[in-house]
Amino acid sequence: MPAMGVLGHRGSPDPAAGVRENTLGAFVRARRLGADGIELDVRSTADGAMAVHHDPVIPGVGTICELPAAGLPGFVPLLAAALDACDGMTVNIEIKDLPGEPGFDTEERLAVGVADLVRARGRSANVVVSSFWPDALAAVRRAAPEVSTGLLLTSWFDPADAVAAAVRLGCRALHPHVDLVGPGLVDDAHRAGLSVAAWTVNDRDRLEGVRDAGIDTVITDDVVLALAVQATGRRGV
Repeated sequence: MPAMGVLGHRGSPDPAAGVRENTLGAFVRARRLGADGIELDVRSTADGAMAVHHDPVIPGVGTICELPAAGLPGFVPLLAAALDACDGMTVNIEIKDLPGEPGFDTEERLAVGVADLVRARGRSANVVVSSFWPDALAAVRRAAPEVSTGLLLTSWFDPADAVAAAVRLGCRALHPHVDLVGPGLVDDAHRAGLSVAAWTVNDRDRLEGVRDAGIDTVITDDVVLALAVQATGRRGV
């Protein structure tokens, strides 16, 4: 079985050094630390640009869906720049467009825009687009079937239905919260042809646990620790 992959959660930020999450600096730092790739979040601006930011609101600036791209602060990159900064790395793009959030778009234009950009940049082989929202994943699959998609799972999603739901959506990956990870879920996913990426795993015991459960990738805030656990190999394999 291949070694567990390590993705830096929102890059590899270092607040003490002024490196914010989801910034080009955080992505460059993840590369420098040796991460296999990064996870980032993307939201749509008022004029349809794809901004890399986790929350819908930028404190002191405004709500992203109400701002033009030109109104974004300098530390918020657009997705194209983030992909360029992560050339040669795996990139997990989480689409942030959910019911109940500001600017929710039932037409899934953000998902289509992400798919189109990934295709245009020739990055389909090392990008996974993830979301909690099935309609966003379906839109990516329609726009660019060659782009891999991953269904995000948290505690409100019944893990017993997760594998079947991911398969129905045409996903190639399942992205469960660490609390949902166990050998049963991982084995079921693998039998269905799905890879598994767990989030967000930051302590040694849990990193070793998900590694030994057979997950393919871990998303972590501690790239250095995760790489150390990766290097020790899987137990019982």
